[in-house]
Amino acid sequence: MSDQPGRPPRKPGKPHRRPKKDAVRILAFEALRAVDERDAYANLVLPPLLRKAREKGDFDVRDAALATELVYGTLRRQGTYDAIVSACIDRPLREVDPPVLDVLNLGVHQLLGTRIPTHAAVSASVELARVVLGDGRAKFVNAVLRKVSQHDLDAWVERVAPPYDDDPDDHLAVVHSHPRWVVSALWDSLGGGRAGIEDLLEADNERPEVTLVARPGRTTAEAVLAEVGEESGLPGRWSPYAVRLAEGGEPGSFDVVRSGRAGVQDEGSQLVAIALANVPVEGRDEKWLDGCAGPGGKAAMLAGLAAERGATLLASEKQPHRAGLVAKALAGNPGPYQVIAADGTRPPWGPETFDRILMDVPCTGLGALRRRPEARWRRRPEDLEGFAPLQRDLLRKALESVRVGGVVGYATCSPHLAETRAVVGDVLKKFGGAELVDARPLFEGVPALGEGPDVQLWPHLHGTDAMYLALVRRTA
Repeated sequence: MSDQPGRPPRKPGKPHRRPKKDAVRILAFEALRAVDERDAYANLVLPPLLRKAREKGDFDVRDAALATELVYGTLRRQGTYDAIVSACIDRPLREVDPPVLDVLNLGVHQLLGTRIPTHAAVSASVELARVVLGDGRAKFVNAVLRKVSQHDLDAWVERVAPPYDDDPDDHLAVVHSHPRWVVSALWDSLGGGRAGIEDLLEADNERPEVTLVARPGRTTAEAVLAEVGEESGLPGRWSPYAVRLAEGGEPGSFDVVRSGRAGVQDEGSQLVAIALANVPVEGRDEKWLDGCAGPGGKAAMLAGLAAERGATLLASEKQPHRAGLVAKALAGNPGPYQVIAADGTRPPWGPETFDRILMDVPCTGLGALRRRPEARWRRRPEDLEGFAPLQRDLLRKALESVRVGGVVGYATCSPHLAETRAVVGDVLKKFGGAELVDARPLFEGVPALGEGPDVQLWPHLHGTDAMYLALVRRTA
């Protein structure tokens, strides 16, 4: 008999089942889609998603930690995972829809990059696919992940990476999940043999520590450590203002951060600001400039150090919304300062105005791939051509803006030679009346600083972002 008149009897089979909604994996998928579709950065997208989930009661601390690991782990290892997925499908990877590839890579990371059991990783990924992609694509995800699950990560890398002796750059690109051109550029900047570049690429794929800065004149590292507590905080390695948070430490949970007396800042950035503040200048030392101040971390440190010496900081940032972030970072500084929205290549101030200038110029950001892993996939070699004229103009204007005897600090969060030594060398050749100052003695206690006179920091050697600093004194 049929259930209703006029309808044929139902065929026996499995009853229809609604897919289970896994809040953690859905959130991770949403973050990856935002990174891909909107060119968003995970470190900006993820916090509000996590906050909203906590407010709804969907998440606890462990859920937030898993979602964070899924997002960042997938982004860091995307190149390796893409190569593995390519080996498991019968079509070019570019023909796989991006949302499907995001679900696949999330699944591959759970299988090969976490301790999640195989059956749980596959079933959770298939359920996610059913929710966000539909049943048809879920079957494809299931088939691919079952192939992936047949080998561990080492075995897969052995299968999909070309031999090192045949193509070193491509081998390292697949093994360590960096675009080939980035591997080549980092290797040129670092120099040396295979061991050094492998250590650097591995460091890029590690989760970075969260480091706080005790803003001078407003608090001390000792006071920050006391508030954070011994279980949650450690002294910085190199900066006297740094406090390192233990894994899982949440900066916003501490009043010293919420009040602005301390902020989140990589130790490499702290060292650059300290070096610029401490380099000897001849004569007057009253007017300081941060010429590319957004979002305000270095400016806040420089403002405090300037105030301790009776000097004034002008913090200039071209983008008005970023100038607003600078003003927020400097609010509460004990000494005089000013924040303006201005273009450093067409400055509103006159020549020879300042005694010290920091120009932390816009760049590719290849030195911060630990924190922004998606940048490695977003950047292209041609981006260097876009940054080069701006970087040279900013350094040239800074040298015009500093008085004779004063010093300009040229900084980038990129170790690419085209953004560091090439820029400084070209500008000094044409400017005349300026010379490099040995910056290494100003990085007190920091090892492996090279031959100088400039300084390049490295994640694998110093535990910092790959910050670069050249100090240039105007002589005429």
